[in-house]
Amino acid sequence: MKVFPDKLEAALAKRLPPVIVVSGDEPLIHMEACDAVRRVARERGIEEREVLHVESGFQWTQLLESAASLSLFASSKLIEVRLGGQSPGQEGGKALEAYADKAGDSDNVLLLSAQRLDRKAQSSKWFKALDKIGLFVPVWPVDHQRLGFWMRDRATRHGLNLDMDAARLLGERTEGNLLAADQELQKLALLMPPNARLTLESIASGVESSARYDVFTLTDACLRGERERVARIVGGLREEGIEAPVVLWSLTRELRTLLSIFQHLDQGQSLDHACKAQRPMIPEKRRPGYQQALNRLPLRRLHKLLLFSQRIDLAIKGAVPLPVWDCLQDLALTLAGGRGLLAEMPHAYRVG
Repeated sequence: MKVFPDKLEAALAKRLPPVIVVSGDEPLIHMEACDAVRRVARERGIEEREVLHVESGFQWTQLLESAASLSLFASSKLIEVRLGGQSPGQEGGKALEAYADKAGDSDNVLLLSAQRLDRKAQSSKWFKALDKIGLFVPVWPVDHQRLGFWMRDRATRHGLNLDMDAARLLGERTEGNLLAADQELQKLALLMPPNARLTLESIASGVESSARYDVFTLTDACLRGERERVARIVGGLREEGIEAPVVLWSLTRELRTLLSIFQHLDQGQSLDHACKAQRPMIPEKRRPGYQQALNRLPLRRLHKLLLFSQRIDLAIKGAVPLPVWDCLQDLALTLAGGRGLLAEMPHAYRVG
């Protein structure tokens, strides 16, 4: 059964199932979900704990052996299988299915932690067997548009009051890095009196930027038309040493996707059908961004942007004398619906 992280503790208070699968790429929320399972297990009298790291050469027989072996002083244990980004493969899949079959005869609890499990993994026999008897906790990054609310609620945990402007600024300075945001709040809680109210000025003067960006964050911001954020992300990617071809690939991929969706719409298909026809299929939560971009960008503009991306590719290869990162920012800003920074460039290179 699927349970989101904010509902996990309430679900565990009702019942500690034999299996909990925690999956996702947001480190702080992932860690806290696993901590909640460990804490409830201890409260229920499960003191023994064994951790199995799935690495190259891991033998899945260890899982069944661990479940069968108990110390003289314990009748149950918490078995943690840390899958990370590994796939259990055929051997692991069979071992997990076998564990699920015998889980009803044991008081053990299995905590399987993993990076994001894709649709294929969630359709596998081993996952369905575990999900049938336990809880599945999918961990998603906090959406940029809700980041300020998350920061404000998080500050309350540390005995602080954060006004919304301060929460938004803290979100900007630590975007994509919730661990850094939580550490800043812990530090502020030590420095400030209990229930102190933090303003925009206190965050601006006391919190350095710890934002972490990737190309997927950039393309989401472009689709949503968040121009100021786009400029900030491009600068962040450059400072972090992300290679220009990677940034160009991500932007060009979105341009081609938008052009493909346009083609399906011209054939009388719905947006949902057009998104499902893409390879890979566009997830439902990202479709509003594509709708916003399609409403904002005419077909002619998309074609010109694609030609501009080809010019940038030539610049990266040294074939034409263009400032690559300025061009990438121009491409991203124009995709976001803004006016690029290179409006004064020669007509052959300018985005119209």
